[in-house]
Amino acid sequence: MTEQAKPTDPTRIDGKKNSRRLLKQVKSRVAACVDKGVTPCLAVVLIGDNPASQVYVRSKERRAKKAGIATRDHRAPGATTEELLAVIKQLNEDPEVDGILVQLPLPSNIDSDAILLAIHPDKDVDGFHPYNLGRLMIGKHRFVACTPQGCMHLLEEQGQELSGKRALVVGRSTIVGKPVAHLLLQANTTVTIAHSRTKNLAEEVARADILVAAVGRPNFIKGEWIRPGALVIDVGINRLEDGTLTGDVEYEAARERAAAITPVPGGVGPMTIACLLNNVVIAAERRAGLRDD
Repeated sequence: MTEQAKPTDPTRIDGKKNSRRLLKQVKSRVAACVDKGVTPCLAVVLIGDNPASQVYVRSKERRAKKAGIATRDHRAPGATTEELLAVIKQLNEDPEVDGILVQLPLPSNIDSDAILLAIHPDKDVDGFHPYNLGRLMIGKHRFVACTPQGCMHLLEEQGQELSGKRALVVGRSTIVGKPVAHLLLQANTTVTIAHSRTKNLAEEVARADILVAAVGRPNFIKGEWIRPGALVIDVGINRLEDGTLTGDVEYEAARERAAAITPVPGGVGPMTIACLLNNVVIAAERRAGLRDD
């Protein structure tokens, strides 16, 4: 295969800018729901006292408020699995709650699988329930997991035809890796899933026109591996000993070869929150009779 020319002006994919664009659309759709007598509502459940989780929850609630989405805050630092299941049941039955977000990770004493399974699929705005993952697999989406959805938004915003391209996803989680692989497949790319134990990973990366890195290891993918002209979406967010954040890809080296690449922070992260609120509005639109899918 002939190597593409090295790009002379690598593009930094601005997740903040793209998220603002999506949130503007979300706010307009919230107004349409309100006109129908429905105020979109997100219930946020935070268990434990994880400082990072508290920061994430505040950020999500702040963004929701700006978009006109109501929030309900449920915090119970010492809750048991049974107590949390009771909260989920109450929220499932509340007709004014459109989406339920249980902030992960949960404390070790909580059965996370039982909690995620208890959320009604119609309110599963994180897109983690097996029902919604199954619909994604067959191409009949209801809720798409937020980070994979954000990755696709960023790729589509680059204005390149995705169909026929060779895509590599490094990471196989049900939260990012597997869902984004299915979305890429539905965009008619040829998809390979790799992971930390893949042999000859550098060779796989070098063949990829599109790379999505979601392995959770700082600078795991070397910049010199990147195919010249590739689109690179770095989902990783890793905190180094000096307190700084870095992705799974060596950013500075990779940007010398990539046609476009997301920074960390400021890349995929803002899109994840925007896509969460997009899912909440999808649920509210169904409640308002504005969509029937």
